[in-house]
Amino acid sequence: MTAIKHALQRDIFTPNDERLLSIVNVCKAGKKKRNCFLCATVTTERPVQVNVVKVKKSDKGDFYKRQTAWALRDLAVVDAKDAVKENPEFDLHFDKVYKWVASSTAEKHAFISCIWKLNQRYLRKKIDFINVSSQLLEESVPSGENQSVAGGDEEAVDEYQELNAREEQDIEIMMEGCEYAISNAEAFAEKLSRELQVLDGANIQSIMASEKQVNILMKLLDEALKEVDQIELKLSSYEEMLQSVKEQMDQISESNHLIHLSNTNNVKLLSEIEFLVNHMDLAKGHIKALQEGDLTSSRGIEACTNAADALLQCMNVALRPGHDMLHAVKQQQQRFSDLREQFARRLASHLNSVFVQQGHDQSSTLAQHSVELTLPNHHPFHRDLLRYAKLMEWLKNTEYGKYEGLTKNYMDYLSRLYEREIKDFFEVAKIKMTGTTREGKKFATLPRKESAVKQETESLHGSSGKLTGSTSSLNKLSVQSSGNRRSQSSSLLDMGNMSASDLDVADRTKFDKIFEQVLSELEPLCLAEQDFISKFFKLQQHQSMSGTTTNEAEEMDGVSLSRSYPSGVPQTVTSEKDMIRQMMTKIFRCIEPELNNLIALGDKIDSFNSLYMLVKMSHHVWTAQNVDPASFLSTTLGNVLVTVKRNFDKCISNQMKQMDEVKISKKSKVGILPFVAEFEEFAALAESIFKNAERRGDLDKAYIKLIRAVFVSVEKVANESQKTPRDVVMMENFHHIFATLSRLKISCLEAEKKEAKQKYTDHLQSYVIYSLGQPLEKLNHFFEGVEARVAQGIREEEVSYQLAFNKQELRKVIKEYPGKEVKKGLDNLYKKVDKHLCEEENLLQVVWHSMQDEFIRQYKHFEGLIARCYPGSGITMEFTIQDILDYCSSIAQSH
Repeated sequence: MTAIKHALQRDIFTPNDERLLSIVNVCKAGKKKRNCFLCATVTTERPVQVNVVKVKKSDKGDFYKRQTAWALRDLAVVDAKDAVKENPEFDLHFDKVYKWVASSTAEKHAFISCIWKLNQRYLRKKIDFINVSSQLLEESVPSGENQSVAGGDEEAVDEYQELNAREEQDIEIMMEGCEYAISNAEAFAEKLSRELQVLDGANIQSIMASEKQVNILMKLLDEALKEVDQIELKLSSYEEMLQSVKEQMDQISESNHLIHLSNTNNVKLLSEIEFLVNHMDLAKGHIKALQEGDLTSSRGIEACTNAADALLQCMNVALRPGHDMLHAVKQQQQRFSDLREQFARRLASHLNSVFVQQGHDQSSTLAQHSVELTLPNHHPFHRDLLRYAKLMEWLKNTEYGKYEGLTKNYMDYLSRLYEREIKDFFEVAKIKMTGTTREGKKFATLPRKESAVKQETESLHGSSGKLTGSTSSLNKLSVQSSGNRRSQSSSLLDMGNMSASDLDVADRTKFDKIFEQVLSELEPLCLAEQDFISKFFKLQQHQSMSGTTTNEAEEMDGVSLSRSYPSGVPQTVTSEKDMIRQMMTKIFRCIEPELNNLIALGDKIDSFNSLYMLVKMSHHVWTAQNVDPASFLSTTLGNVLVTVKRNFDKCISNQMKQMDEVKISKKSKVGILPFVAEFEEFAALAESIFKNAERRGDLDKAYIKLIRAVFVSVEKVANESQKTPRDVVMMENFHHIFATLSRLKISCLEAEKKEAKQKYTDHLQSYVIYSLGQPLEKLNHFFEGVEARVAQGIREEEVSYQLAFNKQELRKVIKEYPGKEVKKGLDNLYKKVDKHLCEEENLLQVVWHSMQDEFIRQYKHFEGLIARCYPGSGITMEFTIQDILDYCSSIAQSH
């Protein structure tokens, strides 16, 4: 145990600055005996920390490792189980009860005794020791040999006190002076005693000498006090003499102060007068300009602007306290107020007349735009009005009521003017779209069929099997002959000879150009007006609106600005951008409904126009949002875009609905279904329109919906078809869909393209197998019997010994299928396939070649069975594979 204790001290506790005082070898009660050690330790540094540490041997080697440590202050109870009998078990109560079994009772008692002593020495709290013999719990520990590990060393450390440096130095000096006495302690002590007596005598003499000096010092102090009394008498006389001089000097100082105060007051008064004169005096020229200045000429406007700025500076001067109580100041302020009101009234009246005149002048030039698809230019009017921009800013800062009234009048006059211009503009656009004059007559340059004219005034719901579009143009496009096609660059006089599809393409191109021109005309008009409003009404910054109520602010739909307000700083704060947008909404309130009407007309003429409108409108919305996402133009175009997107979705939904409702004639073969051909044209048209478009994602979603609807409808029609086999309908239409998707290369439909190809291939194979069937029926039945015998376990070379399948029976069956009969059967099969297939898809030769391959496969299968089951018989078919190839080739050429 000593060796283990030494090893634990060296390896575990010395590196942690701890001393191991007691150790006990234990294992946990009631478990497999995995021995460990409980150690009682103290730290070498103060304050001393006492711990109980659990140490166990490592599983990987012979070294020990520290596992758990508990502070002794956390120990509540030590239970030795039995105080009389020998019992190695004991419990330690920390945060929970730990039950241990010691390797020997002696080790247990030694450990518990050590714990008791450590508790007595270091801890203030008392640990409960129960079932422990009283002999182990001794309060006093004898010194000397019987002293325990926990006692003597610590006490010896406490009694020893190290000498400090000063004490060491004094002892060394003393020892150096008494080297001879070191060997004789008594002589050394006597010498120290004598020196102490000498020091005591010197102290007494020093005390006696100091008493004489004190008496002398007291005499000197008495003399000093007498001198001080004499000096005080002299100072009192001097003070009486200076008192009269002080009174005279106070009188002189007071007189000088009054003079200085008067001078200061005069200077301040002069400064105040100069301030009022300099800041509240308006030049006569400015007054004349405000009262009589010409507001029509540029020079007069400039003079009025300078005078208005000078008046504003005079009115806004920061008066010092008390100035507003002066009569002259009040008169001048009243004069300025009268000038301001007079000029504001004159300016507002002039600008109102300018607004009215603009409406008349612009109406007179409106007639020249009635035929052209252009909007009148307001730039000259804006240029003339911008000369008054600084005066409008002055009016906004001084007379907000007048400014507000001008704003409302401007919106009223301009909204009526723009409404007339925009309605006439959209009327021209509608005329150009429909190709009719205002009286309902057609333009002579665009002759069209009666059915095409009817589309422009009615909702288009295609007949059964037709997608909603320009009547039946999509279907006609797939069957029109080359003789009816004419170049679009031909003269307009030849358009009467064009096919319906060519007319549709021309109409859509024309519609696209007109719609783009409408948007291109509206955008600069709105942007120019918004820029003018911002500059003229000074709405670039965030400013306060006048004392409008919340309800009045909400009435900016009609922008309630008619109420007059007192001049001064407004109270309710409103965003200048909101003010601009509200003014633009009032002025251009007709744009959104007119655009919606135009969109409705375009959709009514041809629902496919929604594709053009979606692309154009998306581009213009994207452009407007890049400039200002919150502007009137951006908001309006965004609202209209929602309508266009809704029409686009409705167009797609109508097409899907018509696919679902398609009906096929029961008496004629199906061929390429109309909606399959129409999807081809729709995709080709959409790809040409949406090339590099911002809203490509909307088209991709529509493609997915349409192609899935086409797939479902094809299968539905194929299942309902009575004249044409289901496999033929599926094969031809999915071949057409695959060819269309391969040609257009639509990335989002790659999966559908693969699916269409797979369906085409599967149904081609199914049709070939079903139609070809068993052309050599009896021979096929014969060999089926042969294969059945082989399957039952008969060896192939022994099949010929079966009575029903001997060589003679085989020769009889083979003789029934000479080459002439085979060719006849193939010719009938070719005619049957020709009746099923349509000419449009041109799959006859593909199907015939597949049937030829299938027939050859069956032939090779029969030959193989003959070679295996009838070896050496010399039996062969009466026709060869080359004969089959010749039959198929001659049949295909003859038809």
